[in-house]
Amino acid sequence: MQGPILDPVTGFRIPASWLRLCADPEAPEKIRSGRFVLLSSGKLLKRGLTTGTTAAAACKGAILSLWQPASFVEVSTPAGLRISLPVVAKEGFSVAVKDSGDHQFDVTRGLEMVAQASPSEDIVLIPGKGIGRIAAPGLCDEVGRPAISPNARRQIMSAIEEGLLETGLPGARVELCIPRGEELARETLNPHLGILGGISILGTTGFVEPWNDHLADDRAQEMESAKKVVITTGRTGLKFSRILFPDHYAVLMGSHLDRLTLKEGQESILCGLPALILKWAWPGILEGTGYHTVAEMATKEPDHKNIDLAVEKAKARLPFTRIVLLHKDGSILRDKA
Repeated sequence: MQGPILDPVTGFRIPASWLRLCADPEAPEKIRSGRFVLLSSGKLLKRGLTTGTTAAAACKGAILSLWQPASFVEVSTPAGLRISLPVVAKEGFSVAVKDSGDHQFDVTRGLEMVAQASPSEDIVLIPGKGIGRIAAPGLCDEVGRPAISPNARRQIMSAIEEGLLETGLPGARVELCIPRGEELARETLNPHLGILGGISILGTTGFVEPWNDHLADDRAQEMESAKKVVITTGRTGLKFSRILFPDHYAVLMGSHLDRLTLKEGQESILCGLPALILKWAWPGILEGTGYHTVAEMATKEPDHKNIDLAVEKAKARLPFTRIVLLHKDGSILRDKA
């Protein structure tokens, strides 16, 4: 009999009863690859790949193609898994296409990322057209820098170094561009968050959770029977929630907080970075404050009264739930029991 399997991306131990409901005999192998999520109904959903993973593949493909054309490249992900991606790469020019898996709401689906490489004595990454620039504090890097998160930058640089090892080159100058990045950014929250001129290159694990209505409903159902549960809105929250509350069942819900039906008697905690939680609790939190983003407010004025008011509104919506807001380093901004 098949026993429980550990999801290598989230660390969730999948019950054997879920596996028995799955008709796909390759389900265990697919889950272990990190590319698939199993629902309690036995249905498999495919994870997508982050902009960071896609960018890493494009950059590595560009370097490999200085040696010979490439149609597939293998890159490491921040989750510790290796993955093979298709590319079109020739003579130092490489294109990788964003794979969104079964994520229904990913506006970057099918987005092309383009890298151009040339031999050099050093390793230089040049963020080009279509990659946003940070214009407000409290985001993934300092103001004025390209909107590339530290994890995604490490992933890209690792891919470049792998390409150099495989080709024997001492270094390379790699320019990364997203031709439709500026256009597509208008359909995202980037302009409101303080990222201008393009999209962000992100990825805590290298994978995109296949959020759709079925998965959100499934996660909400899982929580109903959990005696101790911590709900998080993103990967940073998930990581620190497991450290802060190791005896709680951690569930990543993204922006689907309206689906929460937590009960009296459950030991429930909503934990994460402040932006999503506070905007959900009080959409008008920034009105009249002069701040452009919740992240900026929390960074510059962590004692701002609107943060406390928004926490009270969150408590009113989830009266039986403890609200824990985190700084990006995992320290606690607010803790409302």
